Amino acid sequence: MQLQTFIFFGASGSGKGTQAKLLIEKFNVLDSGKRVLYLETGEKLREFVKEASLASKLAKEVLDTGGLMPEFIPIWVWTEFLIRHVSGEEHLIFDGSPRKLDEAAILDSALQFYKREKPFVISIEVSDAWAKKRMNERKRNDDNEAEIMQRLSWYKENVLPAINFFKNNSYYKFVSINGEQSIEEVHQEILKKIEIQPHP
Repeated sequence: MQLQTFIFFGASGSGKGTQAKLLIEKFNVLDSGKRVLYLETGEKLREFVKEASLASKLAKEVLDTGGLMPEFIPIWVWTEFLIRHVSGEEHLIFDGSPRKLDEAAILDSALQFYKREKPFVISIEVSDAWAKKRMNERKRNDDNEAEIMQRLSWYKENVLPAINFFKNNSYYKFVSINGEQSIEEVHQEILKKIEIQPHP
């Protein structure tokens, strides 16, 4: 199978992380000879702030106070990951990057540098009401009403321009997915639109 690259987009509560992991499971079955590199930026950032460096300590302060992380930190997190781990023999899945237009352009340059052909951009579309319901159901500590509304607003203001960057770029295959379905239905729609044989 040709090497595949996927960039998942979706507001908090859209289920994009769940869908990324289901796709990894699918590839582990379909193409077991190749590994899948999964880059979940939020998880890498949480690991980073536990380190002893000054940058880690300052980044932890930003996270703890609900501030905005300076753009160079998440970019460094995923660029360092790519430099260390990409061998050119694996499938790649991004979850949580890019989060802004500038970051999208940098990721584009990285994927072209690595000669990743026709990456898929998978945008899981849900309404604010659906996202709020999902976030309320999972009951994370930071999922109070004000935080939820702030995250949804931040997504529209910052992430939508990044999505449009890929949508309007012929180097990418843009796929819009109805996220307001069951987890399995969303998974099957993704498989169909990326032209991978779904379950019978």
